[in-house]
Amino acid sequence: MWPTALRQIVRLAPKRWWKQRPFLPVPRADYLEFRLVTQYGGEHGVARGDIRAVDVVDYLQWCKDWDAGK
Repeated sequence: MWPTALRQIVRLAPKRWWKQRPFLPVPRADYLEFRLVTQYGGEHGVARGDIRAVDVVDYLQWCKDWDAGK
């Protein structure tokens, strides 16, 4: 899954991320909010529990399958 994870980091990182704090290639907050609502349900802007590692692995597997055209 590491190649898929790295590919997703590159795809989701905002342009010129190195010029803005926190100087990390993290996706935009609105994208993360959208993904969390579509994954776990609920309302926008509502606090959620922790993201489970198995959910991240499932997401990466979905990304890998999508790229392979499965």
